[in-house]
Formats: sequence, structure tokens, C-alpha cells
Amino acid sequence: MGERRLSEYRAALDYLFERTTGGSRFGLERTAAMLAALGDPHDGLRILHVAGTNGKGSACATLEAVLRHRGLRVGKYTSPHLVDFRERFLVDGRAVDEEYVVEFIRRWTPDVERTGATFFEATTAMAFDWFARAGVDVAIIETGLGGRLDSTNVVRPVSAGVTSIGIDHVEYLGSTRESIAFEKAGIFKAGAPAVIGEPDADVAAMLTAHAREHGASVIADVWRDAPPSRVTVTEKGTAFDVTIDGESLRLQTPLAGAHQASNTLVALMMLRAAGSPWSVTLAEAAGALAGVRLPGRFHREGRFIFDVAHNPDGAAVLAATVKAVGEPRPVAALLTVLTDKDWRGVMGVLAPVVDVFVLTSAPTAPASRAWNVNEAFEYAKSRGWEAVLEPDFDRAISTASSLAATVLVTGSFHTVGDAMARLQVDPLAG
Repeated sequence: MGERRLSEYRAALDYLFERTTGGSRFGLERTAAMLAALGDPHDGLRILHVAGTNGKGSACATLEAVLRHRGLRVGKYTSPHLVDFRERFLVDGRAVDEEYVVEFIRRWTPDVERTGATFFEATTAMAFDWFARAGVDVAIIETGLGGRLDSTNVVRPVSAGVTSIGIDHVEYLGSTRESIAFEKAGIFKAGAPAVIGEPDADVAAMLTAHAREHGASVIADVWRDAPPSRVTVTEKGTAFDVTIDGESLRLQTPLAGAHQASNTLVALMMLRAAGSPWSVTLAEAAGALAGVRLPGRFHREGRFIFDVAHNPDGAAVLAATVKAVGEPRPVAALLTVLTDKDWRGVMGVLAPVVDVFVLTSAPTAPASRAWNVNEAFEYAKSRGWEAVLEPDFDRAISTASSLAATVLVTGSFHTVGDAMARLQVDPLAG
């Protein structure tokens, strides 16, 4: 890519990112207006829609691997990105072209301005337009935040899944699992299958009730209908036994963590519930799962493990996986958490598996959401945890590497993405 095109690409991204300053604005009207200007490209797409506090990225990655293994042309829209904006739009694992991003912004800026579209709304419209132009057979769409009023929820999916419910984004979704379940279940649609991966029976019952109210054609619950058993976690991933409709098999996913059994089954049950031509047998799925890739989730590169765990539920899963795999000690956690997250909770669940916290500031974290690293350091000391304060991110990486045999890079997408960029780790490699 030439210097001029690179400059144009950066200018296009600058324009988009300037539209993040107003915060999140829920509602589908602006997205619908943008898509109408584009000719409603989403209406011609066959879509699998996934929501969840944690695990939705894993389910999307599994759907992608299984469908690509069947020879389909697969689009996948996820957020946020780790290193490069283009990671959000993949077709058969390849990132969207820089030239397309430049041309889209150049052509559609008047409509972005007219509709008042936010960054995520404009980006969602761009994704649908790109997938339509690329001629994908199916598009896997991950919600950004919530579900009911998330800008991706303009779609009518062939199948929809909710992986799990956790306390996150309380300023938008409410502070109880009940209120969050109501928002996530908003992706369930009349006439389309609904699949639930939430392990808590009471919360799963809420999701089931919402799916029924929405008129879902089928309601499948992983833990009721096909609970995984004999789950084992090693450095090679996660293996588990499952029986679905009389077919029993032991499956293995490269994704590490006991929770990945459920996330995998959300994806497989979404396809099965959708019926022909999507449904796959367990035997077919077994051959496809080796192709699952999910950068930034227990993603190992040498002594570094990258995991975007940004809330206590995600951090607890990371801690359990570190323990299950038996990572070499000592373990350092290179940590930056956004200030609007429960960073004390994150540190608390990581502390039992971490020998030293290296507390720093991620360069790309928005100033308005940057945590007070000095406050985090004082909190660690007050709890008796070993901690090093190193505000300079590059020095923090070096310090963590010098102190430990295993370095967990975690706390946010910014932490993981900034470290990957500096360590020259390509999220889409492999």
C-alpha cells in the first residue's frame, strides 16, 4: 500500500473514530437510515447473530470455522479490533481492503452526517455493505453492546445465540442479570431459532421466557439439551463429551478454558437449530473445530498469553484456565483495565494465579476511560499482592518479561492490542 493510500486510510479512520466521542447512543433508527441509503444490503444476507457478555467471540469463531470447513464463503463482523480496524470485517479470514474503507467514507460521509450515525453504527453499515459486495454465503454478526438496541439488531437471522450473561456495561444495560438478560435476548426474533449457553439455570430460564415472548421457532439450551461432560483443559485446548439428538462424541476445540465447551456448543446448536443447509453432525463438526482461531483469548505467543478479560467473569475464566493448563511460574500479569470496569474485581480473581502484577497504562485507551494506575498500585499493596508500577507501556512489557516465565497480557482490548502491536504479533496470522 503506497504512502498516499496509507495516508487516506488513516484519515478515513480518524473521521470514524471522531464519532466515538459522544459515547454509546442506543437505538436502531440511525443504523436503519444509513442502511437505507446503502440500499439495505443486510436484507440480502443470511445471518447468524450472537450476543453475550463473555463467549460471543468464541462462538463466532467456531461458527466461522465450521462453515468455512464446509466450503462456504463466510463473512464475520466482530468488535473491537486488537491492532488494526480492518480485523472487524473478515471474509474467509481475510481483512477488508484499506481501499474499501477509504472509498466508503469518501462516498457516504454526507449520509453519516445526515443520520448522525455513531462510530459503531457507521461501521456496522460498512460491514453489511462489504459482505454484500463480497458475495458471502453467510455473515456471522457479533453484537457490540447488549442486543435489543445494539445497531446490529436490524437483522432477521437464520439463527441467534446468547452465550452468557454477566454484569458489564451497567451504565447502559442495567445492574442486574435480569435487566442484562432482557437486553441480550433482544436479538431473538419471531420465526428464528434461539440458542442459550448461559449455565445459571435461573438466568437461562429468563432468556428462555424472552425467546418465547419474541416468538422464536425453536428454543435450545446447551445446559438443558446437550450439557458437556468430562471437560479437560490442556495447552492444546479443551476436550469434552457431548450427546445431541442421540449422537455422542468427544470433541476438541483449540480454544482453552472449560467455558469453551459451552461456547462451542452454542455455535453447533445454532447451526443444528437452523436446519438445512446449516445443520452439521457432531462428526462433521469434529473435523472442523481444529480450524477455530480467536486472537486475544488465551492466545499464546512464546512466554506471552494474550487474553482480553476485562471484567471479573472473564478474569475468573482466565485464572481457571491458567491453573488448569499449569503455566510455568512465576506468572506476571501485565495489566491495564478501563476505569469504568470493575478493575478491583479483575485483580481479585487473578491474584491467586499471579505472582506479580505489572500495572501500566495502555497507549490507545481513551483518556476519558483510562484508569488511575497509581490507585491500582496502592490497592494491590493494601491487599498484600506483589506489584510493580510502570506507567510507560514499553518498559512495562520489558519489566514483566524479565520478572516471569509466563506473562499474562490482560485487562482490555487496548492492553492486548497495544502489546501485540509492539511485539509484532499479527492477530490474523495462522
